[in-house]
Amino acid sequence: MRFESLTFKSIKTRPVVLKLKRPVAARIATITDWPIIVIDLQTEEGIVGRSYLEPYVTKSMKYLIPALHDFGDLLKGRRITPVELYDLARKFLHFVGYQGLSMIAASGLDMAAWDALAKAAKMPLCVLLGGSVGSVKAYNSNGLWLRKPEAVADEAIELRDEGGFTGLKLRLGRERAEDDLATIKAVRKTVGDDMHLMVDFNQGLNLAEALQRCHMLDDLGLAWIEEPIVYDNLDGFAQLTAELKTPIQIGENFYGPRDLHNALQRKACDFVMPDFMRIGGVTGWLRAAAIAGAAGIPMSTHLYPEVAAHVMRVTETAHWLEWQDWADPILQKPYDIKDGLLHIPDAPGVGLEWNEDAVAANLADI
Repeated sequence: MRFESLTFKSIKTRPVVLKLKRPVAARIATITDWPIIVIDLQTEEGIVGRSYLEPYVTKSMKYLIPALHDFGDLLKGRRITPVELYDLARKFLHFVGYQGLSMIAASGLDMAAWDALAKAAKMPLCVLLGGSVGSVKAYNSNGLWLRKPEAVADEAIELRDEGGFTGLKLRLGRERAEDDLATIKAVRKTVGDDMHLMVDFNQGLNLAEALQRCHMLDDLGLAWIEEPIVYDNLDGFAQLTAELKTPIQIGENFYGPRDLHNALQRKACDFVMPDFMRIGGVTGWLRAAAIAGAAGIPMSTHLYPEVAAHVMRVTETAHWLEWQDWADPILQKPYDIKDGLLHIPDAPGVGLEWNEDAVAANLADI
């Protein structure tokens, strides 16, 4: 079988909800249950492309799953050509807009299509894309939410030791700015000066608050300050970027590569970190990475560490991979983390195989 002649047969989806080991406690939301849409792209040749979506809100799966099934009906009998399928899926939903749930559904399809094509080629995805199997620098983003400073500092040791990490992300946005400062200082005292510390406000501040608080953080040697204000206030981000010494990081809410281009044109950030379900899966990432590369802007990932590792191996300005293990319970063999590096397995495709017992045990009634 020639890998370039795979034929689309159908899409199978399953809604799963997992309990988070360390619940999300951010300024704008508290999340204890984590929704995952398990996607299997079936081909006539028997190759199955796998991907998953993590849409934050369990009820959103009611709308995403029918959209994915509509893609299955639309694409039946077509060749698996990810770039063409990506464009076709987006145009199919043109009249409801290219952003939001439309892009998320198209991204899930795209990641599964690339996985199927790489499996048929008997290559890891990173090799099919022109790179090599290897490791990617990662920081641990599994915790450090809005808790008391001493509790966060203790957890920082746990997170560091989960994989010999040299980078950790803290969440900020407590009622008192002084409590955020105390937390950073407690963590720094615990993990030492060599640890890269990123901070994320999760869009929890207005611009006036952000100007005050970010200037208070500007001499603490932080790796970046992430999304202090609502994601689409690019004028505000441009002001923060111009005023602060600490790099401003945005991008998890870019819906497609043009959003990234717009942000860079407006000098709204120093770093970018697209999310795979919003940027457009692998195809959207590759297009966005070319824009970031031309601008010389460091590019990190958001969620989806497995597919993220593969594309980072072919990203010109690859910076940090965000490590979160929230999907690990449904994976047969999660990726290995050692010495702060995520190691890509030398296996065809992305390397996702489902733990069917775990999937069955956590199926959601939506």
